[in-house]
Amino acid sequence: MSDTSRGTPRKPVHLAVYDTYADWESGHTTAHLARRGHRVLTVGPAAGQPVTTMGGLRIRPDLPLADLRPEDSSLLILTGADLWDTGDDLAPFAAKAREFLAAGVPVAAICGATAGLAREGLLDGRRHTSAAAAYLAPQPGYAGGPHYVEADAVTDGDLITAGPTEPVAFAREVFARLEVYPSEALDAWYRLFHDSDASAFPVLMAATASTASTEANSADA
Repeated sequence: MSDTSRGTPRKPVHLAVYDTYADWESGHTTAHLARRGHRVLTVGPAAGQPVTTMGGLRIRPDLPLADLRPEDSSLLILTGADLWDTGDDLAPFAAKAREFLAAGVPVAAICGATAGLAREGLLDGRRHTSAAAAYLAPQPGYAGGPHYVEADAVTDGDLITAGPTEPVAFAREVFARLEVYPSEALDAWYRLFHDSDASAFPVLMAATASTASTEANSADA
């Protein structure tokens, strides 16, 4: 994880947004990234073109996809959308994911975005998951069946995937990949938000307070 206390600012996390974007799938991820000091920027199909989410919210993206470069980013997040299943409108986002992975920059895809990555051939040699194996199997060109994993979310190197019912597990994998929380705090965070385990709350608070104190001391040193 880049350390702002040592003078190296974190590169922003980029969230892809497009019409019919599934609002809820990235909510835990982006909210807690922001709370932990990560800048989150939205990336849309074209400059100055607002998009409308599945929930009817209008978003004006911070930058167009054409201007997004892997070297300027910490992570690209691709969420589900009806458009992943109705044509090739979002194919440029899958192609951008290929650029990111080739450059060694992580990509996190959930729900229908995994189908886009499947068509791009990005799941053929990587462990991954999705809504179901049967959802990916008919995707044109997909040959990743042997690497499909029945799990809430899967990380294989720089690629994170999850099914549509697992936004919390998806967030956990992103936090682990970017080292957002120490391991004890991450486990507590997941138990709190996924399992509603009240006993995890004081553990999370104590772990994050300890981390904040350590970072403050490093900044003063």
